[in-house]
Amino acid sequence: MTAPEVEPALADMMNAVFAEYDQSSRPAAVSRDTSLWRRLDGLGLVRLTGAEQSGGSGAGWPEAAALMTAAIRHGVRIPLAEHDLLACWLLDAVGSPVDGAARTLCVLDEHGRAPGVPWASCAERIVIVWQVGGDFLVADADIDRIAITAGANMIGEPRDTVVADLECLTGVPAAPELVAKLHLKSALVRSIQVCAALDSALELSIDHAMSREQFGRPLSKFQAVQHLIADIATEAALARSATEAALSAAIASDWSAPHLEFLVAASRSCAGHAASVVVRNAHQVHGAIGTTSEHRLHRFTRAALAWRSEFGSVQYWDDRITDMSLQAGSNRLWNLISPS
Repeated sequence: MTAPEVEPALADMMNAVFAEYDQSSRPAAVSRDTSLWRRLDGLGLVRLTGAEQSGGSGAGWPEAAALMTAAIRHGVRIPLAEHDLLACWLLDAVGSPVDGAARTLCVLDEHGRAPGVPWASCAERIVIVWQVGGDFLVADADIDRIAITAGANMIGEPRDTVVADLECLTGVPAAPELVAKLHLKSALVRSIQVCAALDSALELSIDHAMSREQFGRPLSKFQAVQHLIADIATEAALARSATEAALSAAIASDWSAPHLEFLVAASRSCAGHAASVVVRNAHQVHGAIGTTSEHRLHRFTRAALAWRSEFGSVQYWDDRITDMSLQAGSNRLWNLISPS
């Protein structure tokens, strides 16, 4: 199963924007840089999937996946997915107005706390989800009304702790099915990002092996190096195939397919385990140069390791696959994998 393709002109434009920025800025500064955000907003890419009548561009997840991939390919880190695909989507879904403020999203626990919130310290507003009894509520909160303790993941992206007084929050109801859909959307975002990082690590490994020589011949001529790169390519392709299968099913069913959670879990599991192989082999192919901060490889390998643990760890998604498989039993397992 293959995800729907994106118009080549749009994909080229996305790559051109990020390539230009990549050549003029250091990636470490991207999280605090508002100039790129304004540029993307002017091109209609900040609310890429939003409805046109509410100020969006009316595109879909294939275009959003292409945008995320282009950003990662050029080492640009910016909360496009959290803003467009998660926070603004949820506000649209519950009927709340959306303005031009930059947003992220978090789910509070019973104490009003959410750790590891992506980009909270850089956002202008935070879409908050919390539960009262068996009901879910959603609020579009100004950052002045909540406490944010700055943190970061292993690649320096903001992963902050958000604390809010639940008694002071006023929200609109959200159906449990909507929150479940948010959970799957968040997980699939990270699958797409991990796959983009793995593909970039593969590309760098091939280029390095073809251009570097050892004992008078290219590294690519050594069988051991060939095996390392073959394993990188195989694992990256498996992760990408599983992710595209989940994305295609999500798009075709408007995120309501009965087996969608299984497919998302498979994509997260494949991407998470693939990251271990790709990171190890890519650094072996590059040797000592691949460990230096100046080399581009770590932009992708460390990012893949960081992202695979967010919105559910690899162990969590492995356990979900196991639980769903056992519940399906031998008679219904194939229908769970391939219902058609």
